[in-house]
Amino acid sequence: MSYGMLFQKTYEMMKWIYPAVNKFPRKQRLILSQRIETTAIRILELVIDMSQRDTATNRRKIIYEVHKLQILFRICKDLSYLSFRKYEHVSEMLKEISYILDELGGGVPAMQACENLYDELCSFENLCLAYRKARKGKSSKPYVADFSMNMEQELMKLKKELEDFSYNPRPLKKFVIRDPKTRVISASDFRDRIVHHALCNIIGPVFEKSFIHDSYANRKGKGTHAAMKRFDAFKKKVSGNGRILPHAKDTSMVAGYVLKADIKHCFNSIDHYKMLEMIGRKIKDRDVMWLMKKIIRNSPNHGKGMPLGNLTSQFFANVYLTELDTFVKHELNARFYIRYMDDFLIMDSSYSVLEEFKKRISFFLECKLKIELHPEKSNIIPLHKGTNFLGFRIFYYYKLPKKSNFRAMERRIGKMISMFSKGEMEKSKVMESMEGWNSYAIHGNTYKARRSMSKRIRNELDKFREVHL
Repeated sequence: MSYGMLFQKTYEMMKWIYPAVNKFPRKQRLILSQRIETTAIRILELVIDMSQRDTATNRRKIIYEVHKLQILFRICKDLSYLSFRKYEHVSEMLKEISYILDELGGGVPAMQACENLYDELCSFENLCLAYRKARKGKSSKPYVADFSMNMEQELMKLKKELEDFSYNPRPLKKFVIRDPKTRVISASDFRDRIVHHALCNIIGPVFEKSFIHDSYANRKGKGTHAAMKRFDAFKKKVSGNGRILPHAKDTSMVAGYVLKADIKHCFNSIDHYKMLEMIGRKIKDRDVMWLMKKIIRNSPNHGKGMPLGNLTSQFFANVYLTELDTFVKHELNARFYIRYMDDFLIMDSSYSVLEEFKKRISFFLECKLKIELHPEKSNIIPLHKGTNFLGFRIFYYYKLPKKSNFRAMERRIGKMISMFSKGEMEKSKVMESMEGWNSYAIHGNTYKARRSMSKRIRNELDKFREVHL
């Protein structure tokens, strides 16, 4: 490889860029087109300088600008200003430039896989992926729009802070929600959420192997509906396919029991020292551990507790409770066990077996993990009386959303209709909220309830329209 080849590839890229960006929508030409052109010119200038003075600093500057250009073109593709074919073409040109640079420097290709976890975490590819995940469903938020306007510069700044270990999480913003119980949510700044996603992208696969099959929270391919399907499969096995109890009053009184348990103030009770000890068994990269300590210790109470609302809090809680999963499955040999974050249940045909399980689990949690079962929410319930789990009350033959969820939805819809009548909300927003509730309620036996709610909303909206005609 030679400087002549590097200059040729850079010049070819420049010739391709100018006609491509001139086809962008006019409103965006002054924003994206100008940035792309300026960055491309900067790369060409640095390549010319490099032919006169080849230093590691010059190569790093070119790679920096190449990565910036890659991010800008990714934005163009996401906004449909650039076709996938053209994006692939320009990406290949940028990779070729990076490869030639690396060959001239005698190292490993700049855009290839990183040597360790922290390098991979700080890579532009990972930060871009983390940015897309963090903004998902929040693109209309002002703070996301502000960050996106200078995305490449912000990501570069974040990358530099992570690489020189000057990164510090910003203070958490607290607010209270009542849904239906009161919770204090501690929200991280948007740039910190990007770091959280970047961290989970890298360490997630490491811990995924240690999670049991029946842990359903915050994992790809799992979730609430998968957990409820598993519940349905377990209840058939425990009850012997719906075996009726002796002296049963009706056919719904099937055999079997459920130990439904909840961990008291789980997120607020997690011990930082114990958490870092668990993570350290799997993660040997000191730099990654440094970042995790920064995130874990950015909480209201020093030494204990994880702030509700952070992706990392959910992930770390899952890791923390993996020891409970191991104890239940391997020490207690419980076959029918399901956990969703700090809610878990065990099914069995024997009441006394579940009673023994409850005692041993309570002792294990207090001694080993320094947390405890909720005394009021941890009970053994006959299967036929219905189990409150993940927002539903699940019986053997059917399941219904909890009454509190019905009431909350009615209040929310009533409020939205009132706002619509005052001209503060569009009809489409009301119907969108209704569709969202339907997509949740459809997983239960709620046909009549959904039809009644939908009819009521349409009548209210039509009544308002008739008044204003």
